[in-house]
Amino acid sequence: MLFLQVVSGSSCSIMNRKSQVQIHTKNCISKMSKQAAALLMMIIMFGSLPRKNGCPVVNSSSGTYHAGPVNELDANIFNFALNLEYLECEFFLGGVYGKGLDRFAANLTGGGPTPLGVRIANLDSQTRDIVQQFAFQEIGHIRIIRETVQEAIPRPLLDLRAETWAKFFDEAVGFRLNPPFDPYANSVNYVLAMYVVPYMGLTAYVGSNPNITSQAGKRLLAGLLGVESGQDAVIRYWLYERAQHKVYPYAFTVAEMTSFISNLRNCLGKTGIVDEGIIVPPQLGAEGKVSGNILSADANSLSYSRTPRETLRAVYSTGNESKPGGFYPQGANGFIARSYLHH
Repeated sequence: MLFLQVVSGSSCSIMNRKSQVQIHTKNCISKMSKQAAALLMMIIMFGSLPRKNGCPVVNSSSGTYHAGPVNELDANIFNFALNLEYLECEFFLGGVYGKGLDRFAANLTGGGPTPLGVRIANLDSQTRDIVQQFAFQEIGHIRIIRETVQEAIPRPLLDLRAETWAKFFDEAVGFRLNPPFDPYANSVNYVLAMYVVPYMGLTAYVGSNPNITSQAGKRLLAGLLGVESGQDAVIRYWLYERAQHKVYPYAFTVAEMTSFISNLRNCLGKTGIVDEGIIVPPQLGAEGKVSGNILSADANSLSYSRTPRETLRAVYSTGNESKPGGFYPQGANGFIARSYLHH
């Protein structure tokens, strides 16, 4: 029971009784201080709401982004991002179910080809739960981008075969691993492969931010970036807890493997350090004081960014935005990605 009493010539009492608010003086609000008036309005608002377990239930849609029109420039940027969202979604869905958008949301594929080689990963229950959540989050990302962009791209051909991942990890460590790296073999391998994916979307969104011009586009990018950043943080924390564990049957630790991956992407991007493992030399840690690097960030602890060129160089695994390969054997779709293929 909440009581508020204000005395100023006449008394005013507000009582929340079974969610009903009673106001006993008509001019009460005008005689209150601003703070008291604000509190009164909160009481009225929450007191009139339906309640569950004693707490007011607020319509969750009030904070939800609704697709709005974006201009052609913004549409091109989000179409480029769709390539990365498709990669994440198909890899995560496949790792949990062995099936992707063709099963769960075929209307979101845009008629694009079915991915190659994805299969169910041998995951422990907690890791499977995390991946499952990420997978359905990515469905939401693809849906809202397609609703926002009038002429959304079709899903590109994605190569998620174990052999493709093995080639990437061979290049990261600098020699052919024996046995070949298999991301679907166990939880550690799979999360190391996950380390490759959302961070590319994160840095691409940060790099796109200055170029977004519409209000709807800015709101959408902020919402997407928030979740991509959260996914990357969860992945890095999962790996950080196991930083000194060996990546069986190899001689490398988890921390060393993240450094190999980050170094490779820096090399492919050709623009210096925009990627760091979970353990770094102290001079690269926050304020130059720590080696733990649970979040990858620059000297001011701000997120790194990538241009579309730098992103394609890394996800193609060719170091050349004009030469498809890696996870995109036929190249990414959309005006931005396809424009580089003509160079």
